[in-house]
Amino acid sequence: MGHTDPPLPHGAGRNTIADALHRSVSRLPDKEALIYGSRRWTFRDLDAASNRVARALLASGLEPGDRVGAFGRNSDAYVLLWLACSRAGLVHVPINYALGEQELEYILHQSGAAALIHDKSLGGLVDGLRPDLGPCLRGTFREGDGLDITAIALRQGPAEPPDIPLDDGDLAQLLYTSGTTAAPKGAMMTHRALLAEYVSCVVELDIRPGDVALAALPLYHSAQMHVFLMPGLLAGATTMLIEAPAAEECLRLIEERRITSFFAPPTVWISLLRSPAFDQRDLSSLSKAYYGASIMPVPVLQELRRRLPRVGVYNCYGQSEIGPLATVLRPEDHEERPASAGRPVFNVETRIVDARMNDCPPGQQGEIVHRSPQLLTGYWDKPEQSAEAFAGGWFHSGDVGYFDEGGYLYIVDRIKDIINTGGVVVSSREVEEALFSHPAVSEVAVVALPDSKWIEAVAAMVVLRAGQDATAEELIAHAARHLAPFKLPKKVFFVDALPRNTAGKILKRQLREKYSQPANGVV
Repeated sequence: MGHTDPPLPHGAGRNTIADALHRSVSRLPDKEALIYGSRRWTFRDLDAASNRVARALLASGLEPGDRVGAFGRNSDAYVLLWLACSRAGLVHVPINYALGEQELEYILHQSGAAALIHDKSLGGLVDGLRPDLGPCLRGTFREGDGLDITAIALRQGPAEPPDIPLDDGDLAQLLYTSGTTAAPKGAMMTHRALLAEYVSCVVELDIRPGDVALAALPLYHSAQMHVFLMPGLLAGATTMLIEAPAAEECLRLIEERRITSFFAPPTVWISLLRSPAFDQRDLSSLSKAYYGASIMPVPVLQELRRRLPRVGVYNCYGQSEIGPLATVLRPEDHEERPASAGRPVFNVETRIVDARMNDCPPGQQGEIVHRSPQLLTGYWDKPEQSAEAFAGGWFHSGDVGYFDEGGYLYIVDRIKDIINTGGVVVSSREVEEALFSHPAVSEVAVVALPDSKWIEAVAAMVVLRAGQDATAEELIAHAARHLAPFKLPKKVFFVDALPRNTAGKILKRQLREKYSQPANGVV
């Protein structure tokens, strides 16, 4: 095409999330797209309902570019609000429903949200918001007064998409980081970035129209929403959505609904493996098991593969700022490299660099950095942190890792979780792996605690398996068979459970704060 040729008509080459979903509707209008409770949405139904919600949001006074907070548990209405925002030019702001009042106020204020849609059960918390911080427009996902997403979606009659000029460079979502180490930051994700990530997911995770996926992890978290639900919808798959990943419920549904694919973080997979129902249920329909969001202990992975020998297992690594999928370890690579996070996905380029941005040779540890169309455009209203994140022209993940000779990535730790004990650097993950291999250990988290002698002492918080016993001395002696003496825990705490957010990530910041003072049970 020469430079004198006229440009394409406006919108002819547009590619927003709404456009991508509409293509699935055109291909498979009457196929089931989403199941939630007794409601079953075909692609045609989902398309019409999201258009109705989009029109209602705009009719309520919202304008393209306004931020809309989504504060609720998994539901079909939650999905419809997200799709409606993408069609109305609104910026969706998912918020962890487990947050307290101050945390909720921080995100609403920092994002400048013009509206907040919430579960009715969270109404008390929402009503307590300070008037100067609360959005002027409020609604509910279901069973509420005023703007009720479910009621709007279920109305009868035609529903055309709103006539809003959209571009794939527009913001689609402010995706707040989990805040496990610091105050959350709003990653600005465009339609273009998320669609690039969806392509990577479909290609690398073998997502197909025939899949029947169980979505149990919270949709406010980028992994469930943007690695599985949305790529599944765009590929024409069917998703069964439930509120929470209760082990017995998940196992029952896999059997009864003939679920073919399921994603969960390691903590949830551990709960499934420990459930008596795991061996009682028929799980033969399951063909793809995905894990990610935090590091899977190799002993747990080996147990999962042994007990589901015909299931393809995929390790998904990344973070919110890249959509979030960055690398995948595919099923065929698990036998030779069970501890690896795999290789960069279709739309991601990854390096391991030193402090001067020089490439590290295979086997040498450094920071993991990425370049990709999937990346955020920056952090909302945080220009200094945005510039720091992209220093040297690559996105800095904050993770330490290395490549092997075959180009497979290994995650060593978060930079903030590296322990400098007596001047020697120790990976908390390496210590966790050693303790996990003890037969009495169900879960473990290792952190650095202040120490007068070592400055930072290696400390382990251990959850024992039901009916099992072990002493701190036994665990340290077991770890000594795998680790050098300077890596061994100086302190061991036995706990009933580890603190985690609703996405299954262990909150090490809370552990550091709680156990920084001397307490019983310390070795």
